[in-house]
Amino acid sequence: MPEKRLYHTVANQILELIDSGVFPPGSRLPGERDLAEKLGISRVTVREAEIALQAQGRIEIKVGSGAYVVDGSKTMFNGLPKVGPFELTEARALFEAETAALAAPIITDESIAELELYIAVMSGKVESDMTADEADAAFHNAIARATNNHAIIFVIDSMWKMRTEAAKLQKIYRNVCDKDLSYREKEHQAILDALKNRDSSGARKAMRAHFTRMIEALLTESEKEAYKELERKTSESRSRFMLTKEIV
Repeated sequence: MPEKRLYHTVANQILELIDSGVFPPGSRLPGERDLAEKLGISRVTVREAEIALQAQGRIEIKVGSGAYVVDGSKTMFNGLPKVGPFELTEARALFEAETAALAAPIITDESIAELELYIAVMSGKVESDMTADEADAAFHNAIARATNNHAIIFVIDSMWKMRTEAAKLQKIYRNVCDKDLSYREKEHQAILDALKNRDSSGARKAMRAHFTRMIEALLTESEKEAYKELERKTSESRSRFMLTKEIV
């Protein structure tokens, strides 16, 4: 795995520990050596991950003391607002449906070929250095570029950054997308078919259908996570009760 992608992955792993409460605001992260041993990576990669997290405002590195968790409740990621999965998916459904409609009548054959390649990568039919998620992002950003509207390109790119740079969002989307690989290919193909036909209405409907299914999947996933969290809290309460009972 390229070093850049590795430290990005490590940063997200640390963020998951922070967001899950393992390392609450104000607490000190384990030292570089301990984290390196725990995650099976080099201390250099840990250091780069911590520098990235400091740039996001999630930790503060104090020379000679260590890295401390910052309250991330109002943190922005590289200037982007912290949003939930439903907020983001609703916004994407709104913007990307109209983006596809705008791109349809003016999209070039070169852009169509580019989109076909990204679908092939997502489906595993073509080997590539890109992951399926990277091909997914490239697909949506390519449609934005096809509009030749720099404001739209910026908005779509920013929403993808919100999705990929927040560990919690990335985890939720990964759970949803990994379970629905066949849907992802079919839905992107439907969008592409409408674009090939230069059908604005069809492109809008196909893109909206894609995000409608994603919202339904997110609802299901969120219900499962809520049950897991309830079970975890119940287990913790039971353990505290048993401990108190033994002491008494």
